[in-house]
Formats: sequence, structure tokens, C-alpha cells
Amino acid sequence: MELRRQDYHVERPLLNQEQLEELGHWGSATGTRQWRTWFQCSRARAQALLLQHLPVLAWLPQYPVRDWLLGDLLSGLSVAIMQLPQGLAYALLAGLPPVFGLYSSFYPVFIYFLFGTSRHISVGTFAVMSVMVGSVTESLAPDEAFMQSLNSTVNQTARDLKRVQLASTLSVLVGLFQVGLGLVHFGFVVTYLSEPLVRGYTTAAAVQVFVSQLKYVFGLHLSSLSGPLSLIYTVLEVCWKLPQSVAGAVVTAFVAGVVLVVVKLLNDKLRRHLPLPLPGELLTLIGATGISYSVDLKQRFGVDVVGPIPVGLVPPVAPSPQLFTKLVGNAFAIAVVGFAIAISLGKIFALRHGYRVDSNQELVALGLSNLIGGIFQCFPVSCSMSRSLVQESTGGNTQVAGATASLFILIIIIKVGELFQDLPKAVLAATIIVNLKGMLMQLTDIRSLWNANRVDLLIWLVTFVATILLNLDLGLAVAIAFSLLLVVVRTQLPHYSVLGQVPDTDIYRDVAAYSEAREVPGVKVFRSSATVYFANAELYSDALKQRCGVDVDCLISQKKKLLKKQELKLKRLQKERQKQDAASQVTPVSIDVNTSDGNIKSNNVEGSKAEQVSTENELQKIAAGGQEDAKAPAMCTLRALGLPQPDFHSLVLDLSTLSYVDTVCLKSLKNIFHDFREIEVEVYMAACHTPVVAQLEAGHFFDASITKQHLFASVHDAVTFALQHRRSNQVSPVLVTKL
Repeated sequence: MELRRQDYHVERPLLNQEQLEELGHWGSATGTRQWRTWFQCSRARAQALLLQHLPVLAWLPQYPVRDWLLGDLLSGLSVAIMQLPQGLAYALLAGLPPVFGLYSSFYPVFIYFLFGTSRHISVGTFAVMSVMVGSVTESLAPDEAFMQSLNSTVNQTARDLKRVQLASTLSVLVGLFQVGLGLVHFGFVVTYLSEPLVRGYTTAAAVQVFVSQLKYVFGLHLSSLSGPLSLIYTVLEVCWKLPQSVAGAVVTAFVAGVVLVVVKLLNDKLRRHLPLPLPGELLTLIGATGISYSVDLKQRFGVDVVGPIPVGLVPPVAPSPQLFTKLVGNAFAIAVVGFAIAISLGKIFALRHGYRVDSNQELVALGLSNLIGGIFQCFPVSCSMSRSLVQESTGGNTQVAGATASLFILIIIIKVGELFQDLPKAVLAATIIVNLKGMLMQLTDIRSLWNANRVDLLIWLVTFVATILLNLDLGLAVAIAFSLLLVVVRTQLPHYSVLGQVPDTDIYRDVAAYSEAREVPGVKVFRSSATVYFANAELYSDALKQRCGVDVDCLISQKKKLLKKQELKLKRLQKERQKQDAASQVTPVSIDVNTSDGNIKSNNVEGSKAEQVSTENELQKIAAGGQEDAKAPAMCTLRALGLPQPDFHSLVLDLSTLSYVDTVCLKSLKNIFHDFREIEVEVYMAACHTPVVAQLEAGHFFDASITKQHLFASVHDAVTFALQHRRSNQVSPVLVTKL
């Protein structure tokens, strides 16, 4: 059904800023002292603070048991089945014994259940976080530092103890950063991590993870490398040592990978018919452990296995403050990345299911999870994309599913964990590589960003390349710095446009983009697509003068030169007049008695007097003209000086894009008013937002020459007023400011 076109006619008076303030009763907002509320004590305030920082007390009493409990229990079981193999595998990424991956899948998950605000994300071990931790542990505790001199083997017990100490201390430091940032409401920091940056970073991290698992897939013993270009050196070392590969490890990894891929394909095909997805990782781990134990893969084929897994929980251990200085940079990077990934997924699920996620409370929740987990010898965690999707798709509605998963992991730690000591590490490596499919598929972002936004593609590529070449911590720093630099560059290269009126409307659009838009005769309307501040204020002024088609600076310079010539001419005439006055006061020459001679002399004197009188008359005329010229600079026009006039009499600045005003912007706007008035063009401003007007007032922008009558509610109001003002003043001379 076609909508009928209706004609609307609106009439209203022209409104400048003064009239708009009077009509709308504008007044500055009364300042509220927020700090006073911080020290107010009341029962309601205490309850609100408690519910804000301990959200479980808000939603758990209202939990609909009949509707949600069964779905949360099944979802928790599914997530626990995934967390078991991922916890064991990601611990290898972190350079730690596998059992510490199980610890990191229990303590942080339960803490997040109490303090988190997202109902669907699955907190625990994550590949990107694990590989960041692994880069720290392998650089500060490399295998070469624990070589035994007798048989040139690595003392794995001492190495693992040192790495566990490093990882747990790092987790505590990450938790302190996240809790501190959350308490000071620093959750907005994630806004500086754009989606292309995060996706490029996670893709590069996936490549790092893939390369780190090649040593387990091929059964190689590689040197511990860290720092810039370590990934390149690792790939070259793997290629160099490929002839030394263990055939049993390669076959084991290949078979496990094929089984995992087949199970995932079956889950995708039978998704509608299966109440729960097939636990491919768990089935693969159980089958691989049984085969390894029965065939004795370690002794017969040299396949490296997980080894002894202690039963039960470990006692809490205080972190080592001496390591804080070594870990502070990596801890901050891990804290930011972990929070960025968690809040991104949290907001996706919150938008999908219609609830709100508090970014600051999420920082506190993740921080407490890492802080308390570090005390119990866990390594830093975040949320997993794959587990979160499983938790949501299998009926999970709240973090009761997460608590259920953590309880299943607790049972495994206490009773079942020791059964997996014969599990081949090649199977864990295959599990990690297969689960990297989602992040590696992000390489297709290159094609989509090329078509959508090539600036975002540049951010993605710089992030990816920097992370690959410089490692995860330095790569993140370079990516953030480049992204912020690109923001500055974008503000320095905005789109400047001259606006024209769309026929039969009061709408003004870029004349270069709209073929029907026409400039109003005698009026230039100028607009910038970005706000004006210290970084681009000069560019704004230059672009304005260029788009107006008038060399304003040259015209002002020529005007000053001509006026200066008039002043010099006046001074010269005044000096000649003073000399003439002095000459007129000289005593006349006496006449000789001789008649003939006297006649001649008298005739000469009379002639000289006549010349003197004529000269005086001429000087008086010139002096009179000079006196008129002395008044000319105040009333002189470009036409009187013989200079070309602009083809417009008014300039309207569309300031609708201004979000704030700094001192440099104030000075630039004042200079624009001064310069264009010098060439007999009146300047008006339009469409300023109320905060910008308040900042203009605070910066003493308005004075005797620039008032709020030069500021209009809309561009159309400013153009209409400029035309009316020009018609009313056509009979009077144009006044310009004095030099």
C-alpha cells in the first residue's frame, strides 16, 4: 500500500540565540555536588550498593525454578564436558601442568557466579589468555634455566613450580588491575578497542596458538623463544626439525583431529534432532586415554602424555610481590584483553535476550575471579566464545549453569582427574587446533572489510601483523596506539562542504553531492564533518577560505598596503604644508631707489608673490583632500580602493558538528569573524548545541562585536536573516572594522 503524500506547511519566526533562549527559557543547569552523596548513609543506599556489587542477591531470590532450573542444569553439564578437555589443553598453552587448567575452570567460574552481570557467558580458560600467559612463563622461566648438568635434561619439577608461581602471581596482578579499574568506573576503556582491532588481535592470537601446538603434534622439543619475531623463529625451527618428528604423535594428533571434526559436522547436521550436542572432546579424551593406557603409547611409540595429575584441591598460596615489577606490563595487557573479550560477548548476549550488562561491574567480577583464582594457583581467565555459545544454545538462562559446570569440574578434580594421566598431549593439541576454527575463520574479515570500510581494514591488518611479529603484549600496544593515531588523523581530514538549498525546502545539503542543491546568491554556507579543536582548527580556517573562492589573506594584505600608502601621502603633504607656512613668514626684499631697477625688482617680487599665492591655494586643496583621506580608513570600501569584492556578502558557519569548544577553536572563530569583516562579509553561526553555546559563553566569545544575534537556531534562519539584513542595508554604506 502506497503512502499518500501530504503537504505540510510550517511557519515560524526567525530565531537567533538570544530569541531562542528567551522563548525556551534557557538557563544554565544548576551544579550538583555528586561527592556529597558518597558520604550519605542510609539503609536504602547500603542495600543498593550491596545489590550493585553482589548482583546474585538481586536475581537469585527471583529465580523461576520451574522454568529455568532444568535448562541451566543441562547447560551446565554440557559446558563442564567442554571445560574438562579445554582446561587440560589450555594449561599446556600457558606452559603449566594440565591440572592447573582444571583449577582455573573451577574457582573463577564460581566467583563470577556471585559477582557477574551477564547471564550467558562462560568464564574460564580461554586460548588467547592462555597463550599470553604462556609467553610470560616461557620467557621468565625458560627450559634452558632448568637444565641439569649431569644428563642435560630439564628439571621439569622445578620449572613447573616456577611457572606456576609466575602464572598465579600474574593472575593476582591482573585481578588487582581489573578490580581497581572497575571501582573507578573505568569500564569505558573497552570503547578504545574497536571490533576490527579485537578481531584482528584474536586472529593473530589464534595463529600464535596454532604454532605453539605444533611441537606437541610432531612430538618435537623446541627451545623456548619469546619477544619480537619469536613466532617466525619458532616456525623456522619446526621446519628445521621436521625430520625428527615422532610418528606416533603425528598419527595420534591426526586421528584425534579427524574424530573431532566429524563429531562437529554431525552436531551441525543433527542440531535440530539432538537435545544436547555430542561431547566430541570428552569422547575423544576418554577414547585416547583408554587406547594410550592399553597400548602404552609413551613407552612403545614415544608419545608424550600428560603425566601424574594430583587428586584434590591445593591450599591457597600468597603471591610473590617481588615479581610484580616484572609482570606489571603483561598483567595490564592481559587485563584489558580479557575484559574486552568478556564484555564484547556479554553485550552480544544481553542485546539478544533483552537485559543489561554493567561494564564496570563486569570488570570487578572478572577481577575478583582472577584475584581469588590466583591465590588458589590459577592462571588468568576470561570467557570462551565456544563455551558461551553452547551455554546459551543448550538452554542456559542464568549463571546457575556456570555454577553447575564448576561443581562438575570440582568432582573431576577430586575423583576423576587422575584417570587422565595417560592422555597423550598430541590429543590435547588436536583439540586446541580444531577449536581454533572460529577464530581462524576471521581471516575472511579482510574481504568483507575491503568492501565495507578500508580504514577498519587497515586497523585489522596492522593489529594482525604487529601481533604476529612483535608478540601479544607489544602487538596490543602497537594496535591501540595506531588506532588512536588514526582517530586523530581522521579528525584532521574531515569532509568540508559548501551547502546549498534544496529547492522548495529549508534543507541545506552539499552542492557537490546533491545536483539540485543551489547556493543562495550572496550567501556562503560552510560545514565541516568533524568537530573543530586544536588539532584541526587551522585546517578548518584554511579550508573555509579556499572553498569560498576568495584569497582572503591576500585581499586583506592589499587593503592594508593601500591604506598605508594613503597615510604616507597624508604625512608628506602635511610636511610640505609646514615648509610652506615657514616660507611665508620670511621678510620681503627692500626696493632700490633707482627707478628703472626698482621697477624691475618690484615686478619680480609681485611675480613671486603670485606664485606663492597659487602654491598656497594648491596646498590648501591637497591638505583639505589629505584631511578627508585621514578619515577614509574608517569608512573606506574595497570598491573605493579599487580592489575586487567577494561575490557574497554573508557567510554562515554550520556548527552542528561541534561537540565541544576549546580555546584554540574560540580563537579561530574570532579570527574568522575579523578576517571576513575586513573584506566586507558579515559572518553568522548556526545550529550550535546548547553545551557548545555554554562553552562559548564561558570562553568570553561573545562581546560588543560578536553577539548572540550572530548565532541562529538553524542554517535556514541564518540565511534568511542575512538576506533580509542585506536588503535593509543596501542604501547605507557597508561598515567594516578598523585596522
